[in-house]
Amino acid sequence: MAEKTTVAAEELISRIASAYANLTESLAQVIVGQERIIEDMFVALLCRGHCLIIGVPGLAKTLLIRSLGQILGLSFSRIQFTPDLMPADIIGADILQQDAEDGRRAFEFRRGPIFANFILADEINRTPPKTQAALLEAMQELAVTAGGRTMPLAPPFLVFATQNPIEHEGTYPLPEAQLDRFFFCLLIDYPSYDEEYEVVVRNTRRQSIDLKSVFSAEEILQLQDIVLDVPAPPHTVNYALTLARASRPKDPLATEHARKFIEWGAGPRASMYLILAAKALALLRKNPAVSCDEIRRVAPEILRHRIIPNYNATGEGVTIEDIIARLLKEVPEPSYKE
Repeated sequence: MAEKTTVAAEELISRIASAYANLTESLAQVIVGQERIIEDMFVALLCRGHCLIIGVPGLAKTLLIRSLGQILGLSFSRIQFTPDLMPADIIGADILQQDAEDGRRAFEFRRGPIFANFILADEINRTPPKTQAALLEAMQELAVTAGGRTMPLAPPFLVFATQNPIEHEGTYPLPEAQLDRFFFCLLIDYPSYDEEYEVVVRNTRRQSIDLKSVFSAEEILQLQDIVLDVPAPPHTVNYALTLARASRPKDPLATEHARKFIEWGAGPRASMYLILAAKALALLRKNPAVSCDEIRRVAPEILRHRIIPNYNATGEGVTIEDIIARLLKEVPEPSYKE
């Protein structure tokens, strides 16, 4: 019986690794480099998690998400967020329709772009809080409310949002409550010299790219279920909890650095997501169980939008990345026996 279980586990691990290889091979046709970002996006997909992707203009954020949507074989919608965008533009609204045969009029709900499996929320911080709140319900509850009716969204449902960090005019910063709904916060940086050379060459010549779907919605749901079965030993759960609690300045486990530079630390959702993301990453690495190494790898993406620096950090030029790096350095990894 144990042998059959081991064989089944190995087959599942191989299946995840094969799926990821197919995805990266397809994305390589349009995206140069960004291996870590692509890995993070796939991990978020396996964990049913939404992603906030931050980067300056021209780094292919939109292209990356749109290409991923094509490869996944899911219904896809792009929502361009603007200051005049209203909740009804996302959710939909009741439209008065007239029957062609008897001339009777009745209201019919016209579905908005939120009714898709994979949503690209482009420049999400350019829309007012009222519209952001409409998206928040969909992200958290997998349902939307319109006209007094609550309508479920078909799984899998994923929101990948982009944000420009350098423009502040005409923007509405996301509230902490909505930021916390994002599984990952990913930072896209400038490409290396060689990668930028390849980008220039590719995009200044004639080329034909045919992105084919490598997944179905049913396959993605199966992969997401597999992640939940990955074991997380007690010492890894303790490590995730300690990392999250060490970021809370008033917690007994808080480090001196956290007490000095953090206003608000990461909440319980961070602890859960650290373990969940580590489970998915362990599968990609063909590991049978979670280790502290996977938790350390995903910690920046989980914590950077859940930690709020205080005035000391602002005054001394201490960034979120500095705070997280210090946490990872100062919080010891427990041994397997612990």
